Amino acid sequence: MTSAADSPLVQRRLPAGEFTVMIAMLFATVAFSIDAMLPALPEIAAELTPDAVNHAQLILTAFVLGMGAGTAIAGPISDATGRKPAIVGGFALYIAGAILAHYAPTIELLLAARVIQGLGAAGPRIVGLALVRDLYEGREMARVTSFAMTIFMIVPAVAPSIGAVIIGLAGWRAVFLAFVVFALIAAVWLGQRQPETLAPPRRRPLSGRNILSAAREVLANRDVRIYTVVMTLGFGQMFALLSTAQQIFDVTYGQGANFPLWFALMAAIAASATFLNATLVMRVGMRRLATDAYLWQAISSSVVLAVVLGGVGTGAAGFAVFFLWGSSVFFMAGLTFGNLNALALQKMGHIAGMAASVIASISTIMAVLIAGPLGQTFDGTAVPVIVGVVICSALAWLLMRRTLPH
Repeated sequence: MTSAADSPLVQRRLPAGEFTVMIAMLFATVAFSIDAMLPALPEIAAELTPDAVNHAQLILTAFVLGMGAGTAIAGPISDATGRKPAIVGGFALYIAGAILAHYAPTIELLLAARVIQGLGAAGPRIVGLALVRDLYEGREMARVTSFAMTIFMIVPAVAPSIGAVIIGLAGWRAVFLAFVVFALIAAVWLGQRQPETLAPPRRRPLSGRNILSAAREVLANRDVRIYTVVMTLGFGQMFALLSTAQQIFDVTYGQGANFPLWFALMAAIAASATFLNATLVMRVGMRRLATDAYLWQAISSSVVLAVVLGGVGTGAAGFAVFFLWGSSVFFMAGLTFGNLNALALQKMGHIAGMAASVIASISTIMAVLIAGPLGQTFDGTAVPVIVGVVICSALAWLLMRRTLPH
């Protein structure tokens, strides 16, 4: 089903397979920008911030912070100019940030460059979602998004290994040049192959009045507010695990050398969740799947916390417990984020870009306020991040129970 079947622009769509892969690549801009940096954190810490190694984590959260701020404007810009110009413009800003990061001589300038990169990445991330909403809605949108996420999960699986190879050959700064190449490929593909999905008659002029009007409409919906908070909790716990993963693998379990391989396996396990979700969502429904996933995560994480505190927190057994638990966190993300986005945008098709921006901006920026401090509490064990996941998942489950069935 399309949301604008009467638009001639929408009728000239890409083949479904190519469209899904292209959307996955747009979404993957964020994952590649975060996960490819993970193997570089020890070298960055040693070179730019040797007296406070935990500060190297901020390279990840700075990117997420910029992305959250960028989503506040990427959607409205796309509603006014069309989806393609907004995405391509975002890639241009992303490339500028990557080049600045490549030459950054201090940790402060590097963090600033990462914020700029994040601002640019908001274009493909949030406008890509609005592009899908232009063509699909409801469970069909969730199905398309889930298939895109299945392909997208290949990126987290291989990104650390790609980063490690690049670092081994040319140093950690060369990773930023890989970001430039990735962005150029995605931008050219979109520009050459994807027809515009937002016809001029459906565009909304970019003005403060229109933005505030749309934002009020989005935030006036009780369920949308709840889904936004739930996504905040979900992103917060996931970003916290991502920012501490390299240190936990290396410092806690002595697996630093094999980190890219272990992380690839975790990502492969998580990818199966998006495929499973695409199959189940048409039968079970988006709300029930997301609700049950958070309940399961809260219970399983509580059990793991008890096991770790009970003495199984180190050695081979401790690593096995942590690996399975960490995989479950990413697996749960595959059962929730696509559904939550579709639920939140269900009644917002007429302002899809603005709605996606408001929801993503709030959830991403607030998630940084969870993940940043939580990551800085790393004490050589996995306990802080496990506690964080228990709390976030339990709160998300309680909130999901307060939403209305669709």
